[in-house]
Amino acid sequence: MVTDSMPHWQPLTALPLIASLIDGELADGQEHHATLLSVRDRPYVLDDATVERSIKLHTEQRDFLGVFVEQIARWRHNRPTDAQRRELDRLEGQLERLRAVLNDILELAEELQRGTIERVLAKNDRERGLNALLRRTNRRGCACSEFPASSAKP
Repeated sequence: MVTDSMPHWQPLTALPLIASLIDGELADGQEHHATLLSVRDRPYVLDDATVERSIKLHTEQRDFLGVFVEQIARWRHNRPTDAQRRELDRLEGQLERLRAVLNDILELAEELQRGTIERVLAKNDRERGLNALLRRTNRRGCACSEFPASSAKP
C-alpha cells in the first residue's frame, strides 16, 4: 500500500472544519487525561495493550500538530478577514493547549505502564506483598525510606 505523506492543504473556506477537528482533539485529550489521572493510584486496572494503544495514538496526534501549524501559517498568507484572523489566533492557542495535554497524557501513560496488571502479575509473591505493605504504610504518612521497594529478594 502506497501512502501519500504530503498533506493536502485546505482552502481558507475549510477553517470551520479544521477548527472543529482541533477543538475536538483537545476536548478528547482533556477527557482522556482525566481518565488516566483517575487511575493513577491503581494502574493495575489497566493492561499493557490499553496503555500501549494510548501511547501510540497520542504520539501520532502530537506528531501531526505540525501539519495544523503549517495549515494555519498558510491561511495567514491568504489575506483572511478580521474574523478569520481572530479564529486563527484562537486555534494557535488551542494547538498549544493540545500539545501540553498530549505531552501530559504521554508522560502519565508511561508512568502507568510500569504498574499494569501484567507487570503486577509478573512479580513474585514476596514483591507483591512488600509493595502492598509499603503502599499501606505510605497512606498512613510514613516515608518508609528505610524499606525501598527494590530491596525485595526473589
